[in-house]
Amino acid sequence: MIARTWHGVVPAAKADAYWDYLNLTGLPEYRATTGNKGVTVLRRTEGDVTHFLLITLWESVEAIKAFAGEDYEKAKYYPKDETFLLEKEPFVTHYEVMA
Repeated sequence: MIARTWHGVVPAAKADAYWDYLNLTGLPEYRATTGNKGVTVLRRTEGDVTHFLLITLWESVEAIKAFAGEDYEKAKYYPKDETFLLEKEPFVTHYEVMA
């Protein structure tokens, strides 16, 4: 199994709205992709910014490609992400799940 992590930072004042947006965009798409084994969303506020860390679990690289495309190490963004995110990190990180 492979874990894929993505990190994003939004203004704290927009954190709840961004959570709602994730529930309308990325989270349903993750879950609907064959080979996705789950998604976890972590949220931490530090002063005036809020960090989101998404950890998705996948059965294979092919399953990740079905979600993210052939260049699966690039982060995938949605049209309104720019209205929330302070920057768009270009890449995600993949890990082999050991336990």
